[in-house]
Amino acid sequence: MTDTVSLTTKKDWTSDQEVRWCPGCGDYGILLAVQTLMPELGIRPENTVFVSGIGCSSRFPYYMNTYGIHGIHGRAPAIATGIAVARPDLDVWVITGDGDGLSIGGNHLIHALRRNVNLTILLFNNRIYGLTKGQYSPTSELGKITKSTPMGSIDHPFNPLAVALGAEASFVARTHDLDRKHMMDTFRAAHAHRGASFVEILQNCNVFNDDAFAPVTARKSRAEMMIDLHHGEPIRFGQDGHAGVVMGSDGRLRIVEVAEVGIDALLVHDAYRDDASLAFALARLSTQQAEYCSDGWSPTPFGVFRSVERADYGSMVGAQLADASSKRGPGDLRALLQSAGTWQVS
Repeated sequence: MTDTVSLTTKKDWTSDQEVRWCPGCGDYGILLAVQTLMPELGIRPENTVFVSGIGCSSRFPYYMNTYGIHGIHGRAPAIATGIAVARPDLDVWVITGDGDGLSIGGNHLIHALRRNVNLTILLFNNRIYGLTKGQYSPTSELGKITKSTPMGSIDHPFNPLAVALGAEASFVARTHDLDRKHMMDTFRAAHAHRGASFVEILQNCNVFNDDAFAPVTARKSRAEMMIDLHHGEPIRFGQDGHAGVVMGSDGRLRIVEVAEVGIDALLVHDAYRDDASLAFALARLSTQQAEYCSDGWSPTPFGVFRSVERADYGSMVGAQLADASSKRGPGDLRALLQSAGTWQVS
């Protein structure tokens, strides 16, 4: 990460490549939010790398006027780890999707998170495989009928935030593709965090899974269905803040009417709490409130769930290398490769 004050504009971050997503795809909104945000971060295109895997979202590096790698399926976190550790002076972003990041790439993702590699990871979640034309993904809901599940999916879906929190990610957040300001604020906070930042973006695939999140993110739905999390504030939502979240004596979170319980009973959000249990409970809130369900959805939290400080992987690797060098002197790679250490197998 560089401290150089940026004098760039959105144009400086926009490549000359034609953007090739389906008309109406939510990816356009995410791209615009990132390109608009980059000049505000005080960084330079030549010090920035976008790494992706495979999928519709993974075309992202082509459209950023930065260094970029369009990697292989699921391996973006592994490639990005190498870059971030070898070049700690660079800003490294990972672009992935629910299929790329949570299926074949799930193993790489959780290890990048647990190691706290200094990466900003944006996971586009549209609950479908879009690039390969509409198969179910690891986040598709139970009963989802697709080309690969004609009788309905019987796989229990991943909750991306719960996966990240279970891997002890030090920064976890959620946003959606219909609110540019919210995306930019969330991405800005993720970028400012030192370590592995994980952001789930609810993203519409208007061809193969249209309006998957409309019950929550549509403009007419947001007031009653979106719970905006703000550190240090009581968790409330709805028109005029009539609804809120409380924690019961059993440790479970519940949605209540503020008029019935009083504002002092509401749970106060603590994004900086070292214990991830509260963030985990909030990540699962939308699946545990059946009485508030609308089209299979219940009120869903957005914003920063967790942001805690922990030494990042690259810094710790660098410290070990410096310590080894001070005790043993600088290593000699040529001497090692040309050494006489051989074995004869009869």
